[in-house]
Amino acid sequence: MPVCHQIILCTCPDQASAEKIARLLVANHLAACVNILPGIRSIYAWQGQIESAQEHLLLIKANKDHYDAVESAITASHPYELPEIIAVAIENGLPEYLNWIDLCHASK
Repeated sequence: MPVCHQIILCTCPDQASAEKIARLLVANHLAACVNILPGIRSIYAWQGQIESAQEHLLLIKANKDHYDAVESAITASHPYELPEIIAVAIENGLPEYLNWIDLCHASK
């Protein structure tokens, strides 16, 4: 089965920015669903320092053909200078769920 779907990971600094991006992606049919996982703790290197932050993680379910548009929408509205945007291919999944992802994109 060809890989046609992906989960895109994106961290946000707060609930408001996470919801803004999630709603933007779903409203514009770039993602079928976005889960927001609040209260994650990130430890990361930034500009030569070890940093720590409370963040919200977005799990964005989308067709892989929409990656460029998803990336552009996130970077245009994200408050971070360098937002985390990482796509992971969905190799397998419930066929009906994967079809639903495609239907959400097609309903533009």
